[in-house]
Amino acid sequence: MTESALKRTLADMQLLGSISDASRKVIEENCKWRRYRAGERLFSRGSMADDVFFIVDGKVRIIGLADSGQEITLANAESGNTVGEMAAIDGLPRSASVEAVEDSLVAVLDAEPFISLLEDHGHISLDLLRRLSAMVRIGDDRVLELSVLEAKQRICTELLRLAQPDQAAADLWVIQPLPPLRQIAGAAATTREIVANTLNQLYPRKIAVRKGDNLFILDRAALETFAQKPV
Repeated sequence: MTESALKRTLADMQLLGSISDASRKVIEENCKWRRYRAGERLFSRGSMADDVFFIVDGKVRIIGLADSGQEITLANAESGNTVGEMAAIDGLPRSASVEAVEDSLVAVLDAEPFISLLEDHGHISLDLLRRLSAMVRIGDDRVLELSVLEAKQRICTELLRLAQPDQAAADLWVIQPLPPLRQIAGAAATTREIVANTLNQLYPRKIAVRKGDNLFILDRAALETFAQKPV
């Protein structure tokens, strides 16, 4: 999106969709607007900062830390999403790190006006509770997935999670573009080398094919089978 098209507005924020334009503009005026390049961290796990980040444009990933010390991707947040609310609410250190997946425009709101927003708009508090509950459920599923599945199964599961129906061919699914292998490795709690090895086992079986920056899933059923047992 061009610079002129990126207006400094929170109109598309899911959390703020039900408040008046006037109330939203007050929040916008209290925000600090920042740009982050792909790979740059918005904040790190353990830091004491408690501000809230509205993702205006771009995409970020939420990164946890496994017992082994390896970083793992817990979830992604795209335009319209909000991250950092937990530290703003409880005042405790950040429980995860957040890193830009692509160049992103972010509006940063201090904890105090964010808490005032929740106090003044009870329906926003309820929406936030629902969102945090969903995050806990997703986190539980991720913990189970990481503890039960082998690395190659987790990689196949992540590929299935990333794949979207190909609009040009009804029977195909596509990951467009295929993220860097290190990013897939982070999501699957494994190494870049094992991701590359797994992909190289899918290609000759005609389960997937790489074309440019995209990965096409030719046989989703077979990939689902491999997600349930080692390749």
